[in-house]
Amino acid sequence: MAERFTLIEPITVRQEIRKSRFIGTAGPVADEAGARDFIATWSDPAANHNCWAWRLGQGYRFNDDGEPSGTAGKPILAAIDGQALDGVAILVTRWFGGVLLGSGGLMRAYGGTAALGLREGKKVALVETATATITCPFGDLARVQARLEALPGVQLRDQAFTSTGAVLSISVPKEETDLVTRLATDLSSGRAFVRWDE
Repeated sequence: MAERFTLIEPITVRQEIRKSRFIGTAGPVADEAGARDFIATWSDPAANHNCWAWRLGQGYRFNDDGEPSGTAGKPILAAIDGQALDGVAILVTRWFGGVLLGSGGLMRAYGGTAALGLREGKKVALVETATATITCPFGDLARVQARLEALPGVQLRDQAFTSTGAVLSISVPKEETDLVTRLATDLSSGRAFVRWDE
């Protein structure tokens, strides 16, 4: 699978194209409700058009907000996909300046404003993770926990104690699952049990 990225924080860019003013605002979103909130927050009811797109994994939506069909939302979505982004919403707001841009001009203006904002935004790679629970006796707990926490990308999400040891809930990059299983098993001489969530 190709590497995907998301934005670290919202970014806003401005352009004037043949007397029309365009403001593009892009930001990270976690789910569809977050994308809708982002668009509602940054939309300007005084503008002529508030066109947008968002991508969340395989899910996406776009809207032309009164512009001719396919001239705004699709080019904005194409800017997201063209830069391998995910978990991102973009709103491009237009104030009409009196000069008609035509279909091709609108597509370039909306897609270009979105792409400009995405190029300037700070990005971080998205890493697919897996979660597991590790049941570990007290005698091995400190050693197993210390080694796991030293691995890049491994996060201890929760820890519960039992009468014989502890149950650790962890999150790790998916490509590290075999390493984590081997590490926990080897460090405890087979006494620790790792169960990966589906």
